[in-house]
Amino acid sequence: MRKRTLLAAGAFSGVVLGSAGLVLEDASIERIGDGEQKTFALAPLSLGHPAAAAGLATRRVEKPGALDMTQPRPAATLIQRQAIGRGETLAGLLIRGGVSAREADRAIRAFAKLYDPRRLRPGQEIALRFRAETGRRETGEAQRRDRFDGFSFMPDFRHQIVVNRGKEGGYSAAKEERKVQKTLARVAAPIKSSLYLAGKAQGLPANVLAELIRIYSWDVDFQRDIRRGDSFEVLYEEVRDQDGKLLHAGTIHFAALTLTGNRKPLYRFVTADGQEDYFDDKGRGAKKALMRTPIDGARLSSGFGKRRHPILGYTRMHKGVDFAAPTGTPIYAAGDGVVTFTGRKGGYGNFLKIRHNGRYTTAYAHLNAFRRGVRVGKRVKQGQVVGYVGTTGRSTGPHLHYEIMVDGRQVNPMRVRMPSGKQLKGAELARFMDAKTRTDLQFAELRDNDKDASELAARN
Repeated sequence: MRKRTLLAAGAFSGVVLGSAGLVLEDASIERIGDGEQKTFALAPLSLGHPAAAAGLATRRVEKPGALDMTQPRPAATLIQRQAIGRGETLAGLLIRGGVSAREADRAIRAFAKLYDPRRLRPGQEIALRFRAETGRRETGEAQRRDRFDGFSFMPDFRHQIVVNRGKEGGYSAAKEERKVQKTLARVAAPIKSSLYLAGKAQGLPANVLAELIRIYSWDVDFQRDIRRGDSFEVLYEEVRDQDGKLLHAGTIHFAALTLTGNRKPLYRFVTADGQEDYFDDKGRGAKKALMRTPIDGARLSSGFGKRRHPILGYTRMHKGVDFAAPTGTPIYAAGDGVVTFTGRKGGYGNFLKIRHNGRYTTAYAHLNAFRRGVRVGKRVKQGQVVGYVGTTGRSTGPHLHYEIMVDGRQVNPMRVRMPSGKQLKGAELARFMDAKTRTDLQFAELRDNDKDASELAARN
């Protein structure tokens, strides 16, 4: 169920029965999406909005029969939250929400002075505000009109852009900084089947879980290296508002995987040149020169070695590994390098080759397409999208065939010893060790507030 936030604009003092149904005057009313039922609630205190807090007042509750509709009354604020649709513009969203084209244009002009509307992405939310004004028709019948009063948008969890309607009908925009508080959260638990499922079971936010998997992806084969009884630990950052509401969960400060009794800790560290990376407890970089799996969310469908070819029907050497994934799944460059081949190559279908240094080369086969701009002689960076999964050439379904070549000879990508990453030395290493000690203390301080791996293992 979608969370509903009610923003107070005044105190409850009566009800009006109009064409839209029963609504609360002077109380906050929120519409969510198209066709959903309106919700309302009394708000005895401000929900973090200074202007709303200033407008709150305790008033006597009147019976419906005692309402005098001929007297001017404070208007209620109605909040309508709309998500940007795929291919939709901000103007389209406002008009869909009931704003006239003229008013939408004026409001967007003000908004564009602080934020380019073309940067809005599908799924991002816009909060439209309306003023519910009440009065009487000439017949004496009660009438309520909703006047567009502006909208707000959060470009990130720290800021909010608010567009307000002025007294003369014009619009202005302001960027407001939200007061936030950073805290650290600790999660530690055993792994029963996979790291992903273990993290989800502990409520680890999806983006933190994805980052945890990423920082270990150079050394750990998550298909084969994880065993029942292994465990994980992670210390990550949470950002909350003044009311304690979680706004964002992100940066991992420390993590550890214990695999078959071997503990592999990693620490976040910012080097003297401003580069942020993860290092083990000896100051060796987690990031290696090449990635073992240059694709996200894929299943290892065929390993390295002799196998019966699914199309040719006889046993032959499979000189790479296959990752099954839907057509169009992005494929990443396994490391920094130069593209040496793009095009069709026999049973490989669409084939891409990257030279990383004098010894290491990687190859990617059966691609549906190459990314625009990826061509022979082009320099690419590790993690850059270079193509997309397909089923070209001799292939029984969409997958990536991935090869690593050392001195021109194919080797098993899951077992090859990868070129080492950065090694901290001298003063930089000493500074890292100090930071590591502080992180270990922070992690230990949170132990009493969370279940650690041994406690959970004993219970399970």
